[in-house]
Amino acid sequence: MGYFSKTWTFPDSIEHEICFAGKYGKKGEKRLPRKKRTPEQMQWQNALNKTNRIRRLIKANFTENDLWVTLTVQKEKRCSMEGIKKELKKFLDNMRRQYRKEGQAFKFIYLIEIGKKGGIHVHLIINRCMERPPDVLICKYWKLGHPDIKLLYREGGFADLANYLSNMPDKDGKQKRRENAEECFSTSRNLIRPEPERKRYFRRTAEKMIREGPKPRKGYYIDKSSVKTGINRVTGYSYLYYTEVRETNGRKNE
Repeated sequence: MGYFSKTWTFPDSIEHEICFAGKYGKKGEKRLPRKKRTPEQMQWQNALNKTNRIRRLIKANFTENDLWVTLTVQKEKRCSMEGIKKELKKFLDNMRRQYRKEGQAFKFIYLIEIGKKGGIHVHLIINRCMERPPDVLICKYWKLGHPDIKLLYREGGFADLANYLSNMPDKDGKQKRRENAEECFSTSRNLIRPEPERKRYFRRTAEKMIREGPKPRKGYYIDKSSVKTGINRVTGYSYLYYTEVRETNGRKNE
């Protein structure tokens, strides 16, 4: 059977997903029997897929020099989800117009949260405008509260940000936000939507890669924390996940 792989290429890293039958993908090995998914397994797998899509979306469009912004809303200015969407659209339109004047495209990902007691937070990832400090623009155009502005935290390939935006459950199944909180997630239309390169190898096995570990290509190193192997009990296939990271100035940026 060999094995099949998916590869996502980003400016400074390459992600690999490899699936194979049996323990090593050797000739003649068969996958384990498939099992029916439980509702909990389906919920967790859907959340994981969503998290990975968001994480790769961030990696393909933003860097650690871009911004993580939280827009607050003063208590006396709170409104419905539709109301906050209208206010946010005004803000985004003004930001986009200003970026266009500076000759740059404006890109964003946002999550609106309205808590059980009506508190509103808008979390934004936006690209940096190089001609004018974006914090000045943000404070100028957001009229409902006080913005909190930070540089993006890149650790783990933006995994923490993606986990938060997707509300990924922890190992105990607990989510970061209450289920009865109202949320809205959206992005700008001009984002790069990364798609994997898919390959299938009929006469090769993953045996050497599993036993010795994956080898990086020239100019890259393997992020050891990204290497994961195991068996998907639902599909019956074994898997290997790992990420190659581009070296900076010939040195590992670990």
